Amino acid sequence: MHQNKNQNTNNQHVPVLLEQVMQYLDPQPGESYLDLTAGYGGHAAVVLSATNSPTTSVLVDRDANAIRELEQQFGDSGVDLRWQDFLIASDELASEGRQFDLILADLGVSSPHLNVAERGFAFSTTGPLDMRMDQRQTLTAETIVNSWSAAELIDILKRYGEEPKARLIAQLIIDNRPHATTSELAAVVAKAWPGHSRIHPATRTFQALRIAVNDELGLLDRSIPLWINMLNTGGRIVIISFHSLEDRIVKQILSDASGERYDADLRLLTKRPVTGSPTELVSNPRARSAKLRAAVKK
Repeated sequence: MHQNKNQNTNNQHVPVLLEQVMQYLDPQPGESYLDLTAGYGGHAAVVLSATNSPTTSVLVDRDANAIRELEQQFGDSGVDLRWQDFLIASDELASEGRQFDLILADLGVSSPHLNVAERGFAFSTTGPLDMRMDQRQTLTAETIVNSWSAAELIDILKRYGEEPKARLIAQLIIDNRPHATTSELAAVVAKAWPGHSRIHPATRTFQALRIAVNDELGLLDRSIPLWINMLNTGGRIVIISFHSLEDRIVKQILSDASGERYDADLRLLTKRPVTGSPTELVSNPRARSAKLRAAVKK
């Protein structure tokens, strides 16, 4: 997923694991393509140039800026663009009876999301506590930190942030209300972790808030079975995740749908997650936590 208002967008957001995506998707001329997190079109541009079949392809993103960028890049090609989260899009496509040869989901938050302070995803810049990928929705990080109960905060910090000091951080959040900015919240959370820490003490809290705001794990859990059903026989699916909670869901659902059973829907193409090459990890820091899993429809 990708973004910037300038024309040099693709320099701003390098698509992760592009070589590996092309290897496992193996796009052929004439194949139909569904990109569920098309973002700024980094993967899509390369896949569509290989298939040369934009009219049977669908690009989805829940972010308005991404859709504007995709319209600029692909608007004249006949590709179907959908401004939706991937669960809503998947439900609609399934109800339309659509089938695809290639399905890609790159679950990462785009660099521009993190770099634009007003979106409120990062604590390295001061911005409002927003974190909505789709700015049409009402729930924001500010709502959560300023109005949710201690029990609710502890739950998301443990579940989505795997934060060992969830109880203390929830109390600090409540004691210091109201919170207005990302940097202010990060400073409050940091009090739970005095002294040196390898990662910023607010990293897990911000991850938990982002996942809660956007219901990332819930959408993923409900969407992957739909994607498997929409694959044509011989079709390939590639999913890139960026943290262990996502990867666990991807691994579990793909494993359940594959295996040696006669009625298995999939054959796994990756026995374990595929990661970036040493060269890519140096040139594209976002790739460091990326894990790719792939399967083919039987």
